[in-house]
Amino acid sequence: MDNVLTGKIIGLAIEVHRVLGPGLLESAYEEALAYELKTSGFCFERQWPLPVSYKGQLLNCKYQLDIVVEKQVVIELKAVERLNSLHQAQLITYLKLSGIPLGLLINFNEVVLRQGIKRLVV
Repeated sequence: MDNVLTGKIIGLAIEVHRVLGPGLLESAYEEALAYELKTSGFCFERQWPLPVSYKGQLLNCKYQLDIVVEKQVVIELKAVERLNSLHQAQLITYLKLSGIPLGLLINFNEVVLRQGIKRLVV
């Protein structure tokens, strides 16, 4: 999978964390990361709609992916005390439903951001 693309995204997330630090709401980090992605020339979408079907029926629920970059990487942002297996399971489900095989789970509420980043492939 695309290590170069995820490496660039992680670098931008580290820049956001360096400037803002931990302790803010997820929405602030999403805004700042979107700014960095835009100024770096990436094609991306925020709050990308994720349809969910069950046994052939489209469910009336409104899931949205935080950020999708270049239609190749799903970014799920968190600002929690620590990532757990449920957060990873959530991203894996989003990857399967979206058909995008690569995702980054980024928890900005870490002293050292690298400790809060998980790269997942389905």
